[in-house]
Amino acid sequence: MTLVATLLLGGCAATQDAVDWVSDTIGASATGSQQAVALPAPPYLSETPSRIVTPRNRLQCVPYARQISKVSIRGDAWTWWPSAKGRYGRGSKPKVGSVLVLKRTRHLRHGHIAVVTRILSSREIIIDHANWLSRGRLHLGTPVRDVSTNNDWSAVRVWYTAGKKYGMRTYPAHGFIYPESPMAANPVQQGFLADPAARPTGHPSTGLDLGNS
Repeated sequence: MTLVATLLLGGCAATQDAVDWVSDTIGASATGSQQAVALPAPPYLSETPSRIVTPRNRLQCVPYARQISKVSIRGDAWTWWPSAKGRYGRGSKPKVGSVLVLKRTRHLRHGHIAVVTRILSSREIIIDHANWLSRGRLHLGTPVRDVSTNNDWSAVRVWYTAGKKYGMRTYPAHGFIYPESPMAANPVQQGFLADPAARPTGHPSTGLDLGNS
């Protein structure tokens, strides 16, 4: 992955001076927190270990996620969720390429965002993200576990790469932002438009009554 970073470190804040980058080889729910029991490591890590990359310039999660995803939103990480309304699809199910949005808490003052790169199961995904724990580094191939009661990804735990285990803190999450439009991301609307029998009388491909115009 290639990037050029001229970014200021500030949690997951989006500063006026933060500049998007394009190249430079890098090589390679509760509010607040709640303690939980240890979780087993996913088998995936035996094949492709998660890793931390230290770039020449410290990175922030917002411009990094914007660069590697197809979601173009600006502002602090926690603001991405309301900002996506009407512009991008949002939901509680992970998809590869979607952006996971963590809520703002006393531990995550600006919230946090990460890009989903792989889905292991209904409760476990792999993400790439930057500036986790406010150190300006890249965290690649990081597992995230859904620990919510209803499997709706409203509460997650993040893999602690340095310790080779899941962190003990639970983070509340808004959900996932999908790179496609709200219409494309909504399976009910998709099914309605895709099923000819469900379309109202009108245009044969859209189901819209265009009249004589």
